[in-house]
Amino acid sequence: MASITRGSRSPAGPSASEVHILEATRRLLDQGERFTELSVQRIIAEAGVARATFYSHFRDKTELITRLTGDLREQLLRMARSWDPGAGEDGADRYARFFVEMIAAHRANGPLLAALREVSSYDTAVRDFYAADLEGFDEAVLRTLVEQQRGGDTPADVDVVAASRVIVWGGAQAIARHIEVDDGGGDAAFARELGWIWWYGAYRRPAADQGR
Repeated sequence: MASITRGSRSPAGPSASEVHILEATRRLLDQGERFTELSVQRIIAEAGVARATFYSHFRDKTELITRLTGDLREQLLRMARSWDPGAGEDGADRYARFFVEMIAAHRANGPLLAALREVSSYDTAVRDFYAADLEGFDEAVLRTLVEQQRGGDTPADVDVVAASRVIVWGGAQAIARHIEVDDGGGDAAFARELGWIWWYGAYRRPAADQGR
């Protein structure tokens, strides 16, 4: 995976000027600006800093977008990794509630995530950065499927590698599309369908011989 990190972050946290740049970019995105069309000049004008200040903190716009989304991606990954399929028998409903929270987080950061997907379509470093989130989620789901299969709760005929890949990568695309076309009124129904598909399509899928 290509490296996109500019040195080490200060343990004291970002400087005031760095925060101004990040907040200004986020503000412009929330106002409807497309990240690919945002010039550095437009960003520094909004932030009220000099061009030299921008480049003292960010190598380029690629590093800017990855820094903007860094905290969010860690939050989403923590949510994904904290879900325990063995915690109770209402897995489908718990998954639905999980996806309600996940969709809400995506909606709250919609312009930012859209910018990340936009840049990842042509920038390999950002594509790797974006894919790393889903790879981490995929690994977490695979691990729980393996554990559930070993415990006899997930049928032995489930191909857990293929199943985790389908539900994670397919689910990410489905969420992005849902947010794009739905005003939020259908979030609960969408989360329920996604949760039940994940639970009964993989974790608690009937064994093949039960359907014969």
